[in-house]
Amino acid sequence: MLTAINGYSELTLRALEADNPLRHNVEEIKKAGERSALLTHQLLAFSRRQFLQPELLDLNEVITDTTKMLERVIGEDIQLVIALKPKTGLVSVDPGQLSQIIMNLAVNARDAMPQGGTLSIETANIILEPVAAREKVGILPGAYVMLAVCDTGHGIDDSILQHIFEPFFTTKEVGRGTGLGLATVYGIVKQSGGNIEVESREGVGTTFRIYLPRVEDESEAAEVKNTSTELPTGTETILLVEDEELVRNLSREILETCGYTVIKARDGLEALECCDKGDCKIDLLMTDIVMPRMGGRELVEKLTEKLPNLKILFTSGYTDNEMVRRGIIETSTHFIQKPFTLDALAHKVREVLDAEGFKAKK
Repeated sequence: MLTAINGYSELTLRALEADNPLRHNVEEIKKAGERSALLTHQLLAFSRRQFLQPELLDLNEVITDTTKMLERVIGEDIQLVIALKPKTGLVSVDPGQLSQIIMNLAVNARDAMPQGGTLSIETANIILEPVAAREKVGILPGAYVMLAVCDTGHGIDDSILQHIFEPFFTTKEVGRGTGLGLATVYGIVKQSGGNIEVESREGVGTTFRIYLPRVEDESEAAEVKNTSTELPTGTETILLVEDEELVRNLSREILETCGYTVIKARDGLEALECCDKGDCKIDLLMTDIVMPRMGGRELVEKLTEKLPNLKILFTSGYTDNEMVRRGIIETSTHFIQKPFTLDALAHKVREVLDAEGFKAKK
């Protein structure tokens, strides 16, 4: 439902002139939809059931790239100190989620320093020996990259400290926070195989330390991608398979807006029928994973027998754990999670079509 609400809001805004009196109403609908989607993702993050798409990243580069945004968020009365250890190892983390961790901790630090202060962000390579690892519940001995976020704020009372990672727990007044910021950070870190600890003294400040497993890999870290405001376009033919009519119609409109030819189907069996009737000149299969009669995985297995080089884009509202349990998807498979935005879908489709040597996973 959120996919349809947010998607049609975006399509409508693109069609309305800047001075149209209806723009304000549609913008408010879109904001409400986006807040609902964010709330859903935060809850999934805490329960460690969101779908992560990890990449090999240089933590120092991510922090450097977000510095300007951090400066705008924290304000001029807070001094930002960046102390990055050179040549920290790579970490395997979802880049969007990593940025969310940094921003959430920075916002919390800002709120703890209403009269100003210092926010420090540090990185270092850490080796946790068995004894040290045992002291950090839920973490294994080994090599880690440590991210520390420190503030000189009012600190956290011991009675509150033990609850800070609980969802919906907040000390802020009504309307100032949902109590999901630190719960989200906790869930992302844990799902990424790491750990988080906190030290705080009232009147002195608070330090969060995050430990992410260091990846011993010579591959280059993924670069931060520049996103254009223009939607990428194409002329390829896409077979769109989606059992939810609202999402199916919305996806068709988005793809046709980008110039693609779209063939629609309600499930896997109807998609096979479409291919049997036509000449099967399909460049991309975009399919929901869980559908009645025939789901996405079985459809891919059958279609790739006829079209071995067919490019695949899976989509689903199911969470990571659910998909793993069903044996449906691998982390290397192209995937976009609902609710997706117009921009996200347009860029993801172009990315899959332009990928070199991609072959569907069976």
